Amino acid sequence: MVQQGVWQSLPTDEVTNDLPALVIAFRDWLHIHRGVTQGTLRYYTRGAAELIHSLGEDVRQWNAQGVRAFLLDRASQCGSEATQRPITAVRAFLRYLIFCGEARDDLDLAVPAIAHWRLATLPRCLSAQKLDRLITACDGATPERLRDRAIVLLLSRLGLRAGDVARLRFADIDWKAGTIHVTGKGRRQVSLPLPQDAGEALLRYLDSRPRVGDASHVFVRNIAPFRPFVSGSSISNVVKRALHRAGIESPAKGAHLLRHTAATAMLRHGVPLDKIGLVLRHRSIDMTAYYAKVDFALLQQVAQPWPEVNS
Repeated sequence: MVQQGVWQSLPTDEVTNDLPALVIAFRDWLHIHRGVTQGTLRYYTRGAAELIHSLGEDVRQWNAQGVRAFLLDRASQCGSEATQRPITAVRAFLRYLIFCGEARDDLDLAVPAIAHWRLATLPRCLSAQKLDRLITACDGATPERLRDRAIVLLLSRLGLRAGDVARLRFADIDWKAGTIHVTGKGRRQVSLPLPQDAGEALLRYLDSRPRVGDASHVFVRNIAPFRPFVSGSSISNVVKRALHRAGIESPAKGAHLLRHTAATAMLRHGVPLDKIGLVLRHRSIDMTAYYAKVDFALLQQVAQPWPEVNS
């Protein structure tokens, strides 16, 4: 029994699932060799298990028609965004089976692609005024408000992903150097400077942080039993509640909104795109160039006047 008379439940990774052996091997391979997070592991595992349930456990008998029929059936039951996850999971599972010699070499080519132009729209972000309102909405002396303020500042100043904040540990913070160590997608590691206001907010939260059995994680839930956040979705919920308190209507509600806000703020303050890409840990400069769309001053310099049409 832990603090305040509440029993601790078993950690998620201790719960055993009735999964086919191939799916368990696939899940372990993703975790060990690809550094996939628990949230991503769950939907990859779910997609692989559903494919086996539909086509049978003898993967050598699978064919392109069966794979496409499975995915088209899934697509007919949900929208394009919801369909993309099982498509990604099935493609990864088939490539794993091919790598292991369990399936035909060309079976992954049967997975259809969904047209999705994610760089065709403007980045969804908050203005400087709205960001100030959001931070102000986290003012207060309660552990919950102190925690929320620290989370919002880390997201909006450093452009961290929700999962980065959920996984943040005390060992990742170098107080003497004023840096924070982040391990992101694919176990890509980087040290980032800890802004003054974010560092002060962290210290204030730590002074009121509940005592928990797992003392390694920085951020924990504010309702007993006080456990670390399971995934980044919990961090996004913190942002959603803060947006609601601030009365801010925005095109997006989760933590990624603040990642976009951090990137556009850096761009407007003259930070080069390659430096922004380092902070955001983008693997391609093309992803960072997405934020150039909001630099209207720069765009006005390179935009050509519309030619007059002589009648």
